[in-house]
Amino acid sequence: MKRVNVSSGTEWELRVGYSRAVRVGNQVHVSGTTAVDENGAVQGGGDPYRQARASLKKIEMALGQVGAGIRDVVRTRIYVTNIDDWEAVGRAHGEFFGKVRPAATMVEVSRLIRPGLLVEIEAYAVVEDN
Repeated sequence: MKRVNVSSGTEWELRVGYSRAVRVGNQVHVSGTTAVDENGAVQGGGDPYRQARASLKKIEMALGQVGAGIRDVVRTRIYVTNIDDWEAVGRAHGEFFGKVRPAATMVEVSRLIRPGLLVEIEAYAVVEDN
């Protein structure tokens, strides 16, 4: 089966040895994605909603690079540093996935890879066979 790796250029991908997304066959796995831009700056400041939206936009872009889209996502996992932010993060998730309604999990973690990050999201998609 053909394998396609997608990189977003963040510093961690080469250092840790992973891809933003990997497509094998009709499956697409998107790594945990944060609101860090290509220059290493945290997007969205201290706003969990804005950080979630920035992360979801990156996920959408990664999916598009392998011929998938938001409509193909069947599972998301959301990590937040403060579970009290669930409504703001959930609102952003709903804006992207409200019609798709993938299986989803949201859990609180003690911290993420960089100070200031409040949200990390991963996704799994299945692309319909042509």
